[in-house]
Amino acid sequence: MEGQQRWGFGGRLDPLLKRARRIAIAVIGGTVLLVGGAMIILPGPALIVIPVGLAILATEFVWARRLLERVRARVRRATAPDAPDASKPDSGERRSRTIFEK
Repeated sequence: MEGQQRWGFGGRLDPLLKRARRIAIAVIGGTVLLVGGAMIILPGPALIVIPVGLAILATEFVWARRLLERVRARVRRATAPDAPDASKPDSGERRSRTIFEK
């Protein structure tokens, strides 16, 4: 506020700076997210870069914050010590057969 009054901008600069910041975050976060998406096909750490892009976008956008929370919840469930391992068949439960099994 002090800088605005000192330079005589009134209240016009604040909305302009907010909009510029929001656009800058959208461009940077979107770029990081797109690079992460490309890394799914190309070699690279897509599983690290995509959440970083979402985290950047989540600083300004509610939809990105919600999506990031869902990603975090899935990662926590997948890495929980008591999470069932999909590679090991459950011995206690009966599995249904597929058309390829005899």
